[in-house]
Amino acid sequence: MTEAAFAPQDAAALLRWYVDHGIDETIGEEAIDRFALPPPAAVAAAAASAASTPASSPAAPTPIRAPAAPAVVRAPVPLESPQLAEDAREVSRRATTIAELEEAVRAFEGCALKRTAKNTVFADGVAGAPVMIVGEAPGADEDRLGKPFVGVSGQLMDRMFAAIGMSRERDLYITNILFWRPPGNRTPTLSEQAICLAFTRRHIELAKPKIVVLAGGTAVKAVLNTTEGITRLRGKWTTLTLDDGSEVPALPTFHPAYLLRTPASKRQSWADLLSLDKRLKDLGVR
Repeated sequence: MTEAAFAPQDAAALLRWYVDHGIDETIGEEAIDRFALPPPAAVAAAAASAASTPASSPAAPTPIRAPAAPAVVRAPVPLESPQLAEDAREVSRRATTIAELEEAVRAFEGCALKRTAKNTVFADGVAGAPVMIVGEAPGADEDRLGKPFVGVSGQLMDRMFAAIGMSRERDLYITNILFWRPPGNRTPTLSEQAICLAFTRRHIELAKPKIVVLAGGTAVKAVLNTTEGITRLRGKWTTLTLDDGSEVPALPTFHPAYLLRTPASKRQSWADLLSLDKRLKDLGVR
């Protein structure tokens, strides 16, 4: 039977699927069946060897062997060195404007996520806006378009802020703690978060927002350096202290993607938005 030709566009789609799921290398040309029986030649050789041993010959004594030395258990080697996070901090410190920081992020090669992402997703909205939203990581739509929160969850977020009279074209500056999409939308590793967080903290310093909204558990834990879950911290105002000594009020809230999966939680998020609106009015921003 002749195999059907594999169209180039199908091959490209398959490769994209592999990359999205983190499959970026091959180990061998053919898969190894670990459960297969040994080849007939090996079985025949073993049988011939057994037949050549005289039946009357006494069995040779089994030699006494010294116990084998215990195997040395080694700790797994981290995929990314902690030095990369320090390199990111050093690079980010040298940026004196948001434009310089964006250029530094786009040129940075220390995060492996960049090699599997289509685009660097830096920010959207108005730099210097009173509210800066920090989410978790780009999704497929964000990776394709190069902007944060442009997919279904981003559209929900726009409608939520519009309900209190705010928009990304006028009042919001939006980014994520990660600038590149993790393959298959998996949770970013602590190493990946540490590398990108160095840029994100500098990003907040340079943007100088009146308030930072942290959207989602991953962003909350990373930026606030806490192990508390989002359900405990959501809606509770806190103070974010940055590396330059400046402080900014921060409000943890649910990520819009979570609200799409759990619509009943929208009521709590609406309470967070009302709290944000009141805080902005108290600061004289609105």
